[in-house]
Amino acid sequence: MTDENSHIPEPLDRIQQNVLAKAERRLLNWLCPRLPMWVTPDKLTGFGVFGAVVVFFGYALSGSSLHWLWLAILGYVFQWFGDSLDGSIARWRKIERPKYGYFIDHSVDGLVILLIMAGMGMSPYVRMDAALFATVGYLLLSIHAYLAARVLSEFKLSYLNFGPTELRFLLIGLTLAMMMLGPDAGRTDERTTGFDWFVAIAAIVLNALFIWQTLVTARRLDLMERPKD
Repeated sequence: MTDENSHIPEPLDRIQQNVLAKAERRLLNWLCPRLPMWVTPDKLTGFGVFGAVVVFFGYALSGSSLHWLWLAILGYVFQWFGDSLDGSIARWRKIERPKYGYFIDHSVDGLVILLIMAGMGMSPYVRMDAALFATVGYLLLSIHAYLAARVLSEFKLSYLNFGPTELRFLLIGLTLAMMMLGPDAGRTDERTTGFDWFVAIAAIVLNALFIWQTLVTARRLDLMERPKD
């Protein structure tokens, strides 16, 4: 998941308006000097991917027992720790590798969201088509962020005051709801439950945000580059 601590290849205007940003930054600043030297940025990035793998198996195995969903929640914690701290520790120790870090971090983000949503789609709670529709929306917004960084020198880290950490809390809340309500909660037909509708609506919002942000950015660029009379 793209995080506010992602490495960037050149100075950019970082637009970050998510609700938990300041509190999370204080926590990360507290953690950085307390990590042993053998904990490197690359190891933290790998640990974040490991967390996504844990989430995947937690969801995928939940058909046999809902208790596997606790594993998914633990995976979200692992994923946050690795993804949020890799860039922070590099800057704290002044060992940044901006181009390498930017490339690895955002390449990994795509794999992480695919693992999480594919696992959810393999669970008895959410249909695979709804999960993949949400994946598409997330990746489209990521593409917009990377393109805007190139053409506007702006790196947008949140939308609607919602960033990666808030998304993790939302997904943890959804997972707890799965455990409490069961796979048949809000069932509307043989194939569709309330969880399917929740994920599908989230997917519609993500895709709509991508379309809106694309139109807004295109308008800005048109005005910036329109020939002068």
